[in-house]
Formats: sequence, structure tokens, C-alpha cells
Amino acid sequence: MVPKLIIRTVIWIALLALLLFGAAGTARWPAGWLFLAETGGLGFAIGLWLARHDPALLAERQSSAFQRGQKAWDKVFVAALIVLTVAWFVLMACDAVRFRWSLVPQWLQGVGALLIALGMFIVHLTFRENTYAAPVVKIQTERGHRVISTGPYACVRHPMYAGMLLVFVGMPLLLGSWYGLAAAPVMAALIAVRAVLEERTLANELAGYREYTARVRYRLVPGLW
Repeated sequence: MVPKLIIRTVIWIALLALLLFGAAGTARWPAGWLFLAETGGLGFAIGLWLARHDPALLAERQSSAFQRGQKAWDKVFVAALIVLTVAWFVLMACDAVRFRWSLVPQWLQGVGALLIALGMFIVHLTFRENTYAAPVVKIQTERGHRVISTGPYACVRHPMYAGMLLVFVGMPLLLGSWYGLAAAPVMAALIAVRAVLEERTLANELAGYREYTARVRYRLVPGLW
């Protein structure tokens, strides 16, 4: 599985580089290269950890974004998220480099890099605790799907989404785009909507999930929501 992970990581970084630097109109963008190095490196490190400790989850994470058994509404959601994410990256590249509308201080770009790392660490903790953390919404009956309530799941019901919220703030800061940061709440709102819809599926189809939601009150942010 490691060769497949390497190939997928290289392809993903290459496509993202084409998108970012193509929209920026230049490869002279240190923050863009740092972003690719950080996200690619951390993503690959998490993948290597999964290959050693939970290859079944790695196989699940490497599967298609559109799968058999996936809820129809989630297929629509994933398609919309892909389109919006591409548009978001184009906006940030145009804002920060091509047209230079924004000027984000370097120290704040450093904060963005830290937020990305923290968010990815929370994602890693999620994977370490939950072997059923598939990229799509479905009940994994064939894998003995059950409720996970330990680790970060004892704090919030969707810790991976919580980690992604930090990444959504960190990315535009690191890339140097105020307009990208202004659009981050839209991406966060999409994740929040998916969390609600996903919970409906889990409550109706996964034994014990309703009881879990009664014990853990918050979805994404402890004490808030």
C-alpha cells in the first residue's frame, strides 16, 4: 500500500501545484511551496502511520470519493465541495500573488502554518481512534462498524471536522490571502451541514449512536456547538 500512497501523494501535490501556481501566474511564491511541503509532508506521514497501524483505514481513505453504499446526498455534497475548494484555491492564488490584493504579515503566515499542523494532528488523533473514519458517509457493516466514543470523540462528535476547521483558517493565512480567509466560513458551514446530515444517518442506522450523542453534547467546538 505504501507505493500506492507515494503515487497518490505525488499526483495530489502536482495537481495542487498546477492549480495554485497556474492561478498565481508564477512559481515564485514561497508561501505556496511551503504550503505544498507542509500539507503533502504531513499527509504522507499520516498515511505511513496508517499503513503500519491500520491498513484497512488507509485502504478506505484511498478509495474513491464516490462509492457504492454512499448516501446520495453525500455524493452531491462531495461534488459541490470539490468545486468550491478548487475555486477557493484559485481565489487565494489570485488574491495573494497575481493581483496582490492582500498583504498578510509574515508572522501571521507562520501562525497559519501552525494552525494547519495542529489541525492535521487532530486528524491523526481521529484516525488513531476511529478505524471507521471513511471519506464518505456510509455504514461499514462489512467492517463491524460501531460507535467510537474514546479519545477526541469524548470531547466532540466530529473531531476530524474540528481539525479541518483549523486547517481552513490556517491555509489562507499561510498563503497570504485575506479574501481566502473571508471565504473560510463558507467552507466551515459546509462541513457543519455535513456533520448534521451525517449524524442523522448514524442515529438511524448505527446502534448506540443516539446514546452517544446524549453523552457528548458538542459536534465540533467544545462549549459552543
